[in-house]
Amino acid sequence: MNGERLRYTRSGHVFMMPGDNFDAAIDVMLRTGYREEFCVAADFDPVFLADMMAAGFLIMSAAFPSGVSGDAAADGETAFLLLPKLHLERSVLFWENLHETKSARRALTKYELRYDADFDVILERCAEVHGEEWLTPPLRAGVRAVRDLGRRDVRPVSFGVYRDGTLRAGEFGVCTGRVYTSYSGYREENSAGTAQLVLTARWLRDQGFAFWDLGMPLDYKDRLGARNVEPAEFVRLWRAARSLSTPGPQAGS
Repeated sequence: MNGERLRYTRSGHVFMMPGDNFDAAIDVMLRTGYREEFCVAADFDPVFLADMMAAGFLIMSAAFPSGVSGDAAADGETAFLLLPKLHLERSVLFWENLHETKSARRALTKYELRYDADFDVILERCAEVHGEEWLTPPLRAGVRAVRDLGRRDVRPVSFGVYRDGTLRAGEFGVCTGRVYTSYSGYREENSAGTAQLVLTARWLRDQGFAFWDLGMPLDYKDRLGARNVEPAEFVRLWRAARSLSTPGPQAGS
């Protein structure tokens, strides 16, 4: 992929490979009116994953019967594809729009937020709670491998809220420059989920992040104050914010 011509599957989805110019690919997708939310890729190499994350893709995955993806999996085995996603609408929270209800503020007093304290626990718990439909085992392994790269521009991290020292809700995502992108989260009790959202938003704001990329629009994100952004605007905002150095708090803080 040279930036002017995209590579397509038979289904009409853009096919990504290591070494592609992902910024240029996104520019072509926007210019040509690409209306699929997903692209397709078959390589879980961590550098490849990190480079797509840096371009603004939210990386998902899916399982297919052996042979469907062209994978060399043996008969009876499951093959996996990556599904890099550039949403047709992206939910974005700007700090001036953060909405905290009275009930949310009351809930905050019971919880403590910790940054990046239990990443592996939170990652696996997200899969346990929500299933592995998109958060597949090879994707989870790939996210951990991206984290192990130690890159300063792209780093998977977690947020957890604790009550009486016990983890009650958490989420993981990716920091890219001064953008944090949510991937998945869960709660063990209702008020913990609300507290995690508000405390995470406050933490990101206070650390100097430009905005919170919440991914797919949902009602609870709207209630938090997020607004839906079209792809071209999102890419512009993303590229401006990723060019800034990522704040560097200590894990567990």
